[in-house]
Amino acid sequence: MYENELKKYARDILDSQNFRSTRGHIQHGNMSVNEHCINVAKTSLYIRNRLRIRCNTRDLVRGALLHDYFLYDWHKSDMAAPHKLHGFFHPARSLKNAKKEYFLTPRQEDIIIKHMWPLTVKPPMCREAWIVTMADKYCSLMETLHIHRGRIHNKQKYHTVSYL
Repeated sequence: MYENELKKYARDILDSQNFRSTRGHIQHGNMSVNEHCINVAKTSLYIRNRLRIRCNTRDLVRGALLHDYFLYDWHKSDMAAPHKLHGFFHPARSLKNAKKEYFLTPRQEDIIIKHMWPLTVKPPMCREAWIVTMADKYCSLMETLHIHRGRIHNKQKYHTVSYL
């Protein structure tokens, strides 16, 4: 469900080498960053539909897919990048990386930089960012509690776990 909207608004992201590389990075449990971001995008669309929230679907999908575009394994520390405060700093890294590859609207930037609210002091300023923030919290909780398990070894092109 929602695959058509993901492809319609973000095929370039889904097919990009950097986004595909996130399949090899663990997010929570055995869920890859790639699966997590796709699940957050799908959950965001579900929330939008269920609550009948009018918003910019393109910005919602693209911001959700890029919200964790930090492009490193935050579980593996090294001298150059210790990742100790990953929760606080990865939104800025994700935004920086996304800006290198894509034109971002102000809404997409707001989604990416503020999805970790309240760890990020400034709250989201648009409804799309609020939706992604809620979806990210929900998906992260399900993954951390191992209620939903990832399939990090599966090679299917747009594979995700469906929560809903």
